[in-house]
Amino acid sequence: MDFRLSPETEAWRQELRAFLKAELPPDFEGDDDFFDAEAAIPFARAFMRKLGARRWLAPAWPERYGGMGATAIEQFILNEELAYHRAPAGGRLFTIGIVGPTLLVHGTEEQKAEFLPKMASGEEWYCQGFSEPESGSDLASLQTRAVREGDDYVINGQKVWASNAHAADRMLLLARTDPERPKHKGISAFLVDMRSPGITVQGIDNMAYRHDFNRVFFEDVRVPAKNLLGGEHNGWYVATTTLDFERSNIAAISGARRTVHDLVRWAKERHPGGRPWDRPAVRAKLADLVVKAEVGRLVAFRTAWLQAKGEVPNYEASIGKIWMAMLGVEVANAGLGLLGAYGALKPGSPWAQLRGRVATSYLLAVAGPVGGGTAEIQRNIIAQRGLGLPRG
Repeated sequence: MDFRLSPETEAWRQELRAFLKAELPPDFEGDDDFFDAEAAIPFARAFMRKLGARRWLAPAWPERYGGMGATAIEQFILNEELAYHRAPAGGRLFTIGIVGPTLLVHGTEEQKAEFLPKMASGEEWYCQGFSEPESGSDLASLQTRAVREGDDYVINGQKVWASNAHAADRMLLLARTDPERPKHKGISAFLVDMRSPGITVQGIDNMAYRHDFNRVFFEDVRVPAKNLLGGEHNGWYVATTTLDFERSNIAAISGARRTVHDLVRWAKERHPGGRPWDRPAVRAKLADLVVKAEVGRLVAFRTAWLQAKGEVPNYEASIGKIWMAMLGVEVANAGLGLLGAYGALKPGSPWAQLRGRVATSYLLAVAGPVGGGTAEIQRNIIAQRGLGLPRG
């Protein structure tokens, strides 16, 4: 197999790197989520609009929707470079990586024409309203209701763990439209304006003291019926497409890969008490992490390759999800061990090494095997859809 990219794609990568060097401040160490600091959101929005003005935010989308008509590989390269350089995410994961591709698969032509150009320009950011207080891994048990009233659906209920909902303009929402049907078959998907009357967003700080998550309450929220996505009662099929895109994980893998490279440089050059690189055990551990990060990158490349062929990756995406979750935990543990007492210092401490990123990563990595679908669920998907094993 030839793993080399075409000269045109490599030129595209170099153009992206030149853009990032010009647009990001010198020695920029932004965050790959970028939403815990409210003051950073204007910069993130401006950065997204600059990408959108070049049609670089969603290069794989058709030109009529604001893209370049490129392949999923070019989109992959964009996501990889932005994540590796820790550029502002700006809602990109949900807007361009999840909701937009789902809309391309399930949306009507009218919906695509209305919503996709605003995504591709960076004008509108999206979040995801799936999990509920009593519906996490068993998502099909969700209870948020959507009742048809004339030209609208009236929505009541609650969502939780809605990442970045406090900064989003719209939400891809799952709600139950028929409580009498089997639980997987009575759900519908909606595109909801987050400025609609009746929506309340409450922040949830995680144990890394970041405001990424939110509770979102819906009280008699009216959503136009034209914003129903994929047809009534077909929301479960929309959701499975969404999760397949969510789990391709190149951004997370690139972030971990950048952290591994930072640890290598630190071990060689920056340790206040000497050079850990001189110890064979340290070199062996870092080499192991470099290899595992590269394996994760190749798994993500396979997902992008399938998307470029017009296929929807399924168990392949689950393989990438598990690999990234476990790699994130391993990189964080190794980094904390390598930095020693310095590693426990939070961002902002004058003695924090690597700007305290490892301490934050250590706290956030705990959620990796749970968020976006637990590792156990991913293994079931791999077993049943990848290996053809029977349901237990």
